[in-house]
Amino acid sequence: MQGQGNFSDVLLEAAGRCTTLRSKPTLLLLRKPLFRSQRWAGQAFMLLWVSVLVLAPISGQFAPVSKPVISLQPPWTVTFEGQAVTLTCHVAEDKKWYRWYLGTKILREIPSNTLRVQDSGEYKCEIQGSPQSDGVSLTFSPAELILQAPPSVFEGDSLTLMCQEKPGLSLKTRTLYKNDNKLIDLGKKSSLHINHADLKDNGEYRCIGSETHGCAFSSDAVRIQVQELFPRPILRANPSSPNPGEPVILTCETQLAPQKSDVRLWFQFFRDDRRLGSGWKGSLRTSIPSIVGNEDPSHYWCEAKTVSSSVRKSSQKLQLPVRIPVSRPVLTLSPPGPRAVEGDRLMLSCQAQRGSPRILYQFYRGDVPLGSSSAPSAGDASFSVTLTAEHSGTYFCTADNGFGPQRSDPENLSVSVPASRPVLTLRAPRTRAVVGDMVEFRCEAQRGSPPILYRFYYEDVILGSNWAPSGGGASFNLSLTAEHSGNYACEADNGLGAQRSEETSLSVTVPVSHPVLTLRVPRAQAVVGDVVELHCEAQSGSPPIRYRFYHEDVTLGNNSAPSGGGASFNLSLTAELSGNYSCEADNGLGAQRSKTVPLTVTVPASRPVLTLRAPGTRAMVGDMVELRCEAQSGSPPILYRFYHEDVILGSSSASSGGGVSFNLSLTAERSGNYSCEADNGLGAQRSEAVTLSVTGLTGSRSGPVATGVAGGLLSVAGLVVMALLLYCRLPRRAGGRLTSDPSRSPSDSDPQEPTYYNVPGWMELQPVYDNVNPKAGDVMYSEVRIQEGNRHAAASNSTFGLLRTYLPSHGPATSQQPSRPQPSSVIYSQVKVASPPVSTAPRS
Repeated sequence: MQGQGNFSDVLLEAAGRCTTLRSKPTLLLLRKPLFRSQRWAGQAFMLLWVSVLVLAPISGQFAPVSKPVISLQPPWTVTFEGQAVTLTCHVAEDKKWYRWYLGTKILREIPSNTLRVQDSGEYKCEIQGSPQSDGVSLTFSPAELILQAPPSVFEGDSLTLMCQEKPGLSLKTRTLYKNDNKLIDLGKKSSLHINHADLKDNGEYRCIGSETHGCAFSSDAVRIQVQELFPRPILRANPSSPNPGEPVILTCETQLAPQKSDVRLWFQFFRDDRRLGSGWKGSLRTSIPSIVGNEDPSHYWCEAKTVSSSVRKSSQKLQLPVRIPVSRPVLTLSPPGPRAVEGDRLMLSCQAQRGSPRILYQFYRGDVPLGSSSAPSAGDASFSVTLTAEHSGTYFCTADNGFGPQRSDPENLSVSVPASRPVLTLRAPRTRAVVGDMVEFRCEAQRGSPPILYRFYYEDVILGSNWAPSGGGASFNLSLTAEHSGNYACEADNGLGAQRSEETSLSVTVPVSHPVLTLRVPRAQAVVGDVVELHCEAQSGSPPIRYRFYHEDVTLGNNSAPSGGGASFNLSLTAELSGNYSCEADNGLGAQRSKTVPLTVTVPASRPVLTLRAPGTRAMVGDMVELRCEAQSGSPPILYRFYHEDVILGSSSASSGGGVSFNLSLTAERSGNYSCEADNGLGAQRSEAVTLSVTGLTGSRSGPVATGVAGGLLSVAGLVVMALLLYCRLPRRAGGRLTSDPSRSPSDSDPQEPTYYNVPGWMELQPVYDNVNPKAGDVMYSEVRIQEGNRHAAASNSTFGLLRTYLPSHGPATSQQPSRPQPSSVIYSQVKVASPPVSTAPRS
């Protein structure tokens, strides 16, 4: 029936003819399937019968309890557009409602089990209390030519393939192709009929029809999958190992396809080539003949076939053994030996040297069953277990093939448990481990067969070891030093592999040592205003360390060193901060105090004040004037220098504070500005200038008041003249030499120059010359303060002032012994400004 010619070549040739002969290209020669499911219609329909089955042996078959099944009328999955197909939902009994689906959407719910449809798609039905049926895919094709086939084909079924053209189309020839190879020319017939379908009929079919003009039309492909009606039967015997002469029931088991549950099968039973019996039932009762030996040499088999014998299948041959009681089994433990390790895989093997199968072996530890295993044929059975500590004990096995169990000899097994990972515990006498403490290291493995050797480690260096002969843990004591900070671990070993604990960190706290205080100043001397850094550091001690700084036991401040080292504290110096300094270090284990460090804060000398003290009311040639210079503040020793018009007169040092004095014998050249300087090594300070006017010597320092103003003026004029004469006659020296200069001998003095001495009456008058400038430079006053008991007051004239002096009347005075002034004598000094000074700086 197989023809010649390739499907593609035929189509191309026909397409060429059709293009030449027909004027209207309205015919589709190669048409793709509208739905992919149409190509596999036969296979899809085969699946619609798959269902959930509850199997029960009934006459060698199994009655299915299935979900609903859909049948088609007409029985084609492909038909032309415009035509209709009736679907029927089959169930075991009538139901109140039937729900129909198209795809996943509910199409309708009706009381009838039939539905007429004209749309392509996958249809399903559902009834109350059951799952949905398998889907049925329908294709309503617009093609000119279709190939129709039944939805499912089983072995032995008659198979009809229909090549149908669209109404109005007249085909001259029809050709059927299988797997793209020409199968048969149908001529004017439209169908191919196969009486008994077989697996050889599987394949992909399509047909081509040609018109008179040679135009060809191709159908979509239809795949035919011939399904198995029932599988090859299996012969079973009960009992499976009968005794000689014992009745046996032979059962021939197979299963019809759910769609063919109405087919009846005929069963036959055979021993070797002789038929034992037959019937519609799939079972036969027979007996095994008496034989000599271990098994029956006969072979049994069965056959199942349809009534028409179109499908028939035979089982495999079965040989029934003769039953022999088992002998006493032997138990073998693997690995061998009386000692096994936890975690090992122990294999228990039990074997009876004689006995008909089937033999059931059971395994025991003590009287506790561990499990069982069967040996369907001759041989042994095994049972495996992963060992734990509880598996130590006595083992045995039994063998039984129905004639009574036989017990093996016992085997003893000791399961050694490897030491588990130990736990290291540190026990210290306080919450913090301190140098000198005794710490107990405790190592213990929760599991492990004794004896266990425990080793103790510090940073992978072994400290010591200890045995635990009967289980439990072990300890190790250690006296702590500063070097013992670090990580500790322990190890447990019972010969089955050492186990290391997790590391435990220990921080050994070291008390702080006595700190050292260092004072860091920016120069050799500590000066007011300098910032001194106090640095305190303990050479040993665990951080964090808190440092406190003290001045004469008064806390200045504190600072912390979180990671060790020292700490600093900055202090801006004042004069009051001279004294002893110390610091304290504390890390919670007791504070430690440093030694004291003295610090002297040097105060720069302040601007000094210059005071001039003369013996009388006026500074006159020959007077001895005391120049006193004093700085109100400043660390001693202070060196004072005295100046006259920026020419140094002399210097003196005050080693313990206070001021110093300098005596000067006045000459006419000593008029002018005086100042002094204080210097204690931190910068010299200059005083304000003090102006001194030296007046020439007259015959008397005072006259009677009764002489009047004229006498006073004459006296002043006389004094001026005398001063000029003395000035001209006094020897001159650069810088001005003091009259009391020891370098001058008495012979150097002019014999005509009068010599003045401070008499007691004059010594009572101690005028103090200070610069007073109340108007900030407009007027310069010289003020004379007279001590209590003085009778004279003197005033010096200003640089720009006119001196008017009112003097009381005095008697004549000699040059050697001036007379003492009267108690009623008063000197007034008045200064009138002639013109304001231009360049004179304000003075206080």
